[in-house]
Amino acid sequence: MVSVNTDYIAVGGNRHPAGADWDPVSGQLVFGAANNIALWNPLDDRCLGVRSLLCGHSDNVNVVKFFPSTSSNDRIILSGSADKTVRIWKSDTASPSGFSHAFTIEDHQSSINSIAVSPDLNVFATGAADATIRIYQLRQSEIGTIYACLIQTIQPSPRYFPLTLALSPLNGSGSMALAVAGTKPFIQVYVSAGGQSVAQFELKATLSGHEGWIRSLAFTWEKGSKESDLLLASASQDKYIRLWRIHEGEQLPPASAAGNDPALGTFGKSLSNKPHRFEAAGLKYSITFEALLVGHEDWIYTCSWRPTDGPLQLLTASADNSLSIWTPDPASGIWICIARLGEISAQKGSTTATGSAGGFWQGLWSPNGESVVSLGRTGSWRLWNYNKSQDRWLQAVAVTGHVKSVMGVCWAADGKYLLSTGSDQTTRLFAEWKRGQKRSWHEFARPQIHGYDLNCIDVIRESQFISGADEKLLRVFDEPKAVANLLKDLCGIEEAQQDQMPDAANIPVLGLSNKAIEAVEDGASGGTADDDEQAAIDPSSVIQKSTLELDHPPFEDHLARHTLWPESEKLYGHGYEISAVATSHDNCFVATACRASSVDHAVIRLFDTKEWREVKPSLAAHSLTVTSLQFSGDDRYLLSVGRDRQWTIFERDESAQSVYKLACSNPKGHSRMILDASWAPLAAGAIFATAGRDKSVKIWQADNGVFTCKATIGAQNPVTAVQFLPLFHNNALFVAFGTEAGDISIAHVHGDFTASISLSFDQRIVPSKAITDLAWRQPPQDLPSNGIESKSQQFQLAVASEDSSLRIYSISNML
Repeated sequence: MVSVNTDYIAVGGNRHPAGADWDPVSGQLVFGAANNIALWNPLDDRCLGVRSLLCGHSDNVNVVKFFPSTSSNDRIILSGSADKTVRIWKSDTASPSGFSHAFTIEDHQSSINSIAVSPDLNVFATGAADATIRIYQLRQSEIGTIYACLIQTIQPSPRYFPLTLALSPLNGSGSMALAVAGTKPFIQVYVSAGGQSVAQFELKATLSGHEGWIRSLAFTWEKGSKESDLLLASASQDKYIRLWRIHEGEQLPPASAAGNDPALGTFGKSLSNKPHRFEAAGLKYSITFEALLVGHEDWIYTCSWRPTDGPLQLLTASADNSLSIWTPDPASGIWICIARLGEISAQKGSTTATGSAGGFWQGLWSPNGESVVSLGRTGSWRLWNYNKSQDRWLQAVAVTGHVKSVMGVCWAADGKYLLSTGSDQTTRLFAEWKRGQKRSWHEFARPQIHGYDLNCIDVIRESQFISGADEKLLRVFDEPKAVANLLKDLCGIEEAQQDQMPDAANIPVLGLSNKAIEAVEDGASGGTADDDEQAAIDPSSVIQKSTLELDHPPFEDHLARHTLWPESEKLYGHGYEISAVATSHDNCFVATACRASSVDHAVIRLFDTKEWREVKPSLAAHSLTVTSLQFSGDDRYLLSVGRDRQWTIFERDESAQSVYKLACSNPKGHSRMILDASWAPLAAGAIFATAGRDKSVKIWQADNGVFTCKATIGAQNPVTAVQFLPLFHNNALFVAFGTEAGDISIAHVHGDFTASISLSFDQRIVPSKAITDLAWRQPPQDLPSNGIESKSQQFQLAVASEDSSLRIYSISNML
C-alpha cells in the first residue's frame, strides 16, 4: 500500500509579538506561520524541527496561546488571525498533527492582536483592531464539544487599539484582573467581582508613565504563590520596561528600591509612585509603580516571566537585536540585567545588507526555565540553553524557513541538496544532517539575499544555479568553499573541484551583487605587511577561517552572513519581471522568459553557459507571459507554456546545436491559461504533461512529429504545478500535480494512456494555499528518511507553496 510521510517542513514565523506560545505540559512550541500554525519541539534532541502545520485561517496568524491544562491528552490552542476570527483547536490523536479544529469565533470586526488566558473559571480575553476587548468562557457540551460563550464586550475609553492583554486571578477574593494596553501610553486595569460565575469586568485603574505604545504585558506572583503580591511587567516602544505591584490590604507596600534609586532621578515625574486603590469582592488593593528597567536601545516587543519555581526573572525581546534577562539584586532589590543574548550593536550596520538586522519580535521561556527562544525579522528562530557548569547561555540549532510565498524549488544535479527561492527575497539551501543514526533536515546556506522578490530557480551544474527575480535580469551563483566544506562535514556531500572554489562571499554596502571574499587565518587582517600605504580594509570583506568551521547546521546569524554564494554572471535582455527559467540537461543552455502582455516581450531567450551570451534570435511564439519552460531529457525539444493558453515546442537544429526552431504549437492546448508543464522520462519517448487553470492535466505524445492529447486527468481545482516522476516503470508513468487549493495528487498513466489518480495526499498534511512548484528525487540508499532500512522503492517530493511552507514528502510502495 502506498504510504506518504512528511519528512520535513521549513517555514518561518510571523513577525508579531504575540505570535507564539510554549506549552508547559507537552513541551511543544506553537507559532504563527503565514496563515498556518506550526508545531515544534525545540528541546527534541533529534532536531526534527516543525513536525506539522494546522491549517484553517485565511490570513496571517497574529497570536497563538495554549489554554492551561494539566493533561497532555486534553490540550487546547487558541489562535487569532488577521482574518478577524479566533479559532479553538483541541487535542486529537487521530489527526497527523495531534490537533483538530473545534470552534470558530467571528465576533470581532478586525484583525485579532492579542489573547490572554486564565484557567480560573475557564476564561480568556481577546483584543482586536476594532478597538474592543471581548471576554469569553470556554465550555464543553454534553457530547464533549468545546465552544466559547461571549460574556462581555469592553470598549476602552479613550478609544485605542489593544495590542496586548494579561489575565490573572487576584489573591484571596476570587476576582480576576485584566490588564489592557496598546496604542496609547497607559495601561488600563479591569477587575471582575469574585464568585463561581464570570462577573463583568470594570475599569479600576489607569497606569501612566510610558511614553510610547505598549507592546507586551505579563503577570506573575512575586513568590510563586497566590499569598504573595502580584507583579505586572509592561514593555513599550519607549525602550523601557515598567514593573507594577498589586498588593492586597489597606497598607501600601514598602517603597520599591528602584523608585528610590537616586541614579534614576533624571527620569523626573515619569517615576511617580502614586498609588491606585480599588476594591474587589470586599477586599482592598493598591497598584504601585515598582521599578523601571533601562538597558534596551530600541522598541521592546515582548516581556515574559520565568515560569518555574526559583528566582524571579523577566525575559525581554527588543528591536535592538537582543534578549535580556532581568532579576532583582538579592542585596539591594534593584533590578539588574544578568544576561544579554543576541547580536552586539556594532554589527548592526554591517548586517543590515544581509538581512540579519531588524530585531527580535518574540522572546519565550521554556517550561523548565533553562532555555529561551526568540524570533527575528527573517522569520528564523534562535534557541539558547543555559549551561550550569559554564554558567553561560549557549546557542543551539533551531528552525528556519521562508516567510512569504515559496515560488521555486529544485534538487541539485545529484539530488543531494534542495534549493528554494521565494517572495521573501531569499534563496535557501536545505540538506540532511547526518550524525550516527540520527537524520534531520536543516537550512545549510542562504546563497542569495536579494532586494527583489525571487520568482524562479534552476540548477546549471553540480555547484552552480541561476535565479530570476522581479528586477528583470537573472543572476548566476557559484558555490563557495565554506558551504562545500559544511555539506561535506555534516551531510557527507562531496563536491568536485572544491579547491577551485572561492572561500566565501559577502554583499558590499549599497550593493546587490554577492562578491567573492577570501578567508584568512585567525588574527590576520587580510592586508599585506609591506604595503604601508594600503587603504583601510573593509572588515566585512575579510572572514576568519575558524568562523566557517562548524560541527552543527549554521545558526541564523551565520546563515545570513557567511553562507552567501558569490555571483558570477548577470543575464540581461528581458523588459519585465522574470517568470521562468530552465537549464538544458547537458548544462549548455539556459532558457528564460519574463512577464508579458505582448508578443514583443513574450519571447524566450536562450543563453549559452560557456560565454554567457544570448543565442540570437529570441524564440517568439507566445503573446502573453510564459509560465513554465522545460527541456526534454535529450535536450532535443524545449517546451514552453503560457497564459495565452498555448503550449509550444522548439526543436534543436541538428546541424547547428545552438539553434532552436519552432517545431509545433497548440494555441488552444487548454481552455484556460496553462500554468506548468513537465517532460516524461526519456525512456518513455516524447511525452509531456501540461497543467491548466481549467482544472485538468493533459498528457501529450508525439505521433509522426505531431503532438496529440492522449489523456486528460481532471482535478477539483485549477492545477498550478505538475511534475513527472523521473522513472519509466513497467511501461507506466507517474505524474504528481498540485492545485490552487493546495491539494497534491499522483496519477498513474498506463502504457495505453489510460490514466487514474493512484494517490491523493491527506488533506491534513498538504499546504493551505496554491502549490507553486514540485520536484522529485530518489533518495540515496544510505539515507533512510525514518532511520529504518526499507526494501520498497522510495521517492521524495519537494513541494513549494504560497502558504510560505517548503515540504518534503517521502512516498513508499508507489511502484
